[in-house]
Amino acid sequence: MTAFRQVDVFGSGPLSGNPLAVVHDADSWSTDQMARFANWTNLSETTFLLPPLDAAADYRVRIFTVDGELPFAGHPTLGSAHAWLEAGGIPQTPGRVVQECGVGLVPLHHAQRLAFAAPA
Repeated sequence: MTAFRQVDVFGSGPLSGNPLAVVHDADSWSTDQMARFANWTNLSETTFLLPPLDAAADYRVRIFTVDGELPFAGHPTLGSAHAWLEAGGIPQTPGRVVQECGVGLVPLHHAQRLAFAAPA
């Protein structure tokens, strides 16, 4: 099985935020496998990190709830970027991470914290 981690998003310390499961290197997973794994985690969202399809993106993410796939969500965007960076991801542009998801490209500012402007 591919590695995954659970991260706290929006928390001020361990076990104080919104939990998110992040599956790394999920390019061999089918949509059905992703949906079943997200259901198994029983968290509000589970994300799957994939190689980008758009050359402007650093990585691509698919976001699932226990009920299905979402094109975008806030805490999965931040948590996935954090997990990608923590696992050794290197952005194309220092201080800026570009995530590709169902709504397109989402640029995140990366300094001491991650931040982004919500897409339309």
